[in-house]
Amino acid sequence: MPNKTEQSLATAKNRGIFLLPNLLTTAGLFSGFFAIVASMNGLFESAAVAIFIAMVFDGLDGRVARMTNTESAFGAEYDSMADIVSFGMAPALVMYNWGLSDLGKLGWLAAFIFVAGGALRLARFNTNLGTSDKRYFQGLAIPSAAAIVSGFVWVGSKYEIDPSNVSYIAAVLTIAAGLLMVSNFRYHSFKDVDWRDRVPFIAILLIVLAFVVVATEPSLVLFSIFLLYAISGPITTFRTVKKIKLEHVVGDSDCEESEEPTKKQQNSSETEPKSSAKSTTD
Repeated sequence: MPNKTEQSLATAKNRGIFLLPNLLTTAGLFSGFFAIVASMNGLFESAAVAIFIAMVFDGLDGRVARMTNTESAFGAEYDSMADIVSFGMAPALVMYNWGLSDLGKLGWLAAFIFVAGGALRLARFNTNLGTSDKRYFQGLAIPSAAAIVSGFVWVGSKYEIDPSNVSYIAAVLTIAAGLLMVSNFRYHSFKDVDWRDRVPFIAILLIVLAFVVVATEPSLVLFSIFLLYAISGPITTFRTVKKIKLEHVVGDSDCEESEEPTKKQQNSSETEPKSSAKSTTD
């Protein structure tokens, strides 16, 4: 039987938090908060870049936690709280301060739809952990939606576009991104990619060329990539179902449940091992 001293030491150890993944999450949270402050001071290009930097930290914290075996329930909750600030509130406020404030009620309602869609997206993602297909996201992931909204602001600031000329386009884009997050459209998650596997030499060359293309016009290229990714969800959904129903677009039913998987998909799902690790990223 352990004595009281050993029990107290074990309890104190369990109450602690892992430093490295939560440090990365804090860095992402700081980037999102900085984006809000920068947009209030009229530094819209810096604000948009800060949201993309938050995306980098958000992609690292969960992977670092899995690689170092430092996953925890606290880390998962903290990551969700940081995401709603960095990818929910920050993009909505940056977009509002840049191009929606002149629209009056329509402007702040469009921003609120985005924030509400992001919150609902995170809540649904957290409750569906362990039950959904890891190869696909149900609805547009909140970092991707944030990249579309902040990327539009980045492009507008970079090319000195008058926000009043594109305010209605900004409102439609913001509302569409918010609604796509709560839709049932299927988006590739790229979680089935084995990053530790060997690849041909040409693959590394293509990655280098991709970095070069992004570096030429980062604002325009990144905005275009995430916009195409947002469009890919409806295309993927419509191509994989024989008859489009309401639950394939929105509703409580997962669109995967109404599909009839092929024998090849059934065989692959039966033989593919299921991971028990809890993901902390959306």
